[in-house]
Amino acid sequence: MSSVLTDLFPHPIVQAPMAGGVSVPQLAAAVSDAGGLGFLAAGYKTADGMYQEIKQLRGLTSRPFGVNLFLPQPETADPAAVDVYAHQLAGEASWYETELGDPESGRDDGYDAKLAVLLDNPVPVVSFHFGVPAREVIDSLHRVGTLTFVTATTAEEARAVERAGADVVIAQGVEAGGHQGTHRDVPETDGSGVGLLSLVAQVRESVGIPIVAAGGIMRGGQIAAVLAAGASAAQLGTAFVTAHESGAHALHKQALTNPLFVRTELTRAFTGRPARALVNRFLREHGPYAPAAYPEVHHLTAPLRKAAAKAGDAQGLALWAGQGHRMARELPAGQLVEVLVAELAAARTALSAGGAR
Repeated sequence: MSSVLTDLFPHPIVQAPMAGGVSVPQLAAAVSDAGGLGFLAAGYKTADGMYQEIKQLRGLTSRPFGVNLFLPQPETADPAAVDVYAHQLAGEASWYETELGDPESGRDDGYDAKLAVLLDNPVPVVSFHFGVPAREVIDSLHRVGTLTFVTATTAEEARAVERAGADVVIAQGVEAGGHQGTHRDVPETDGSGVGLLSLVAQVRESVGIPIVAAGGIMRGGQIAAVLAAGASAAQLGTAFVTAHESGAHALHKQALTNPLFVRTELTRAFTGRPARALVNRFLREHGPYAPAAYPEVHHLTAPLRKAAAKAGDAQGLALWAGQGHRMARELPAGQLVEVLVAELAAARTALSAGGAR
């Protein structure tokens, strides 16, 4: 593992920052205490809400951790398309006896205010999703001792990350659950992105900074594979959704291994931007018609998702999941890290033995 990362965490395991209440302080603390790198997700939170979670996490662990920010998105959504989608969702609102959300609420997401908090109260790592932060932002974080990670989904995006001065690039394969961290919203939601192993190899040939590999990783053997391909560490999200400390809704945790949900798809149905989720009724019925409108669609559907959770209806939830979701294990997060480390060691031993023959 790169010396930049080994100084932070001994095991090459990063817990992905999952917005929407999954990456709670208890989960991040358990992962960091076990020798991985735990993460908080600041997306959809206020600056004060983020600060309070950081304060709580610092009370739970003295180990390094990270905080993830969403980059502000350009206002490119077509209001007419959002209105049409809202009309289509009227039946859902009636079914769940709730109102649709205001698509214009919370567009800013408090990005500047969150940065100000992170500069006044520095954390070990800040990561960015949905683009590359300005060079001045990265430099300002470096001045207060914070390392910067930025997601890329192509080699071209990885080069942009390196040019901006970031310390680490997170190479996210198309297998990943939740939002694809593309630097611009692309029209394809058919899964035609680059697979993780190919992406890591391409990024390794394109940049000189350390790589964290993300996308569908659920076992230590898969971690060994991405390390062999050139990554310094692996980032796992779906694997930690079912951890005891995870803040994911019980319906979400159960759905990952429920035979009723057999596959995942990239969809705009819930947020307006491509994100991988388990295929349920809401995704099937509305995914084909959802416009490219993030975060407008996210705010529009938020009350529906909340009402579905309250009603115990997994068919109306955004069940974010990577392609390896059926391999999820219900364990305490610290124990899961230990199991992954043991599997990684066994895989490396097997590779060494095979090479010695």
